[in-house]
Amino acid sequence: MDRQNSSSRESTGQRIESVLLDDIAAGALQPGERLDETKLAERFGVSRTPVREALSRLTAQGVLVVGEKRGVRVAQYSREELAQMFEAMQEIESVCARLANQRLTLLARAEIEAAQAKCKAAADADDRIAYIHANEALHLSIYRATENQYIFELASDFRRKTGPFRAKKLETQADLVASVANHEILLAKIFSGDSQVAVDGMREHMTESFMRVLAANS
Repeated sequence: MDRQNSSSRESTGQRIESVLLDDIAAGALQPGERLDETKLAERFGVSRTPVREALSRLTAQGVLVVGEKRGVRVAQYSREELAQMFEAMQEIESVCARLANQRLTLLARAEIEAAQAKCKAAADADDRIAYIHANEALHLSIYRATENQYIFELASDFRRKTGPFRAKKLETQADLVASVANHEILLAKIFSGDSQVAVDGMREHMTESFMRVLAANS
């Protein structure tokens, strides 16, 4: 019975962790915002135990940080820290673009194209939250196309940490439409037969993204 209760609590904690990650990536939870265990327990209709476990895992991932007072907050970074994180992201995502180009399968390409189609549909509908989720799915599909789980996890970790900052650059429908257009250029290069073209395309994409993130978070 204890083992069953532990397993149930773990799955509940994982569900809460997943929802909070989505909230952070979408900017629904802002950098520096405090998360209250009691309010979260009420929101999810559970005891504080699985909430505490979810918050503990997110803190271990660096998505949340322990506040000066009791409780945890969404991680907040200075401009210099963001610059260093995006520098690292640019290198990692460039590797992802190169490997995806070299190892692309029909199934992986179909997954990437499906994610881009969802991005376009969300942009056309001016659905910011749907777009942010579709955008995350697009990049994750590129990571999966590398067929390297370690690179996938490393790249995903940076996306989780920078989610709230990247979300701020997508405020208007014009922002969403411009992002879709940038994706089209990037994907054409990833789908090309030249891995260096794919790398250069991702570097350009990340540079443009970082400049917009800095402007949105200034």
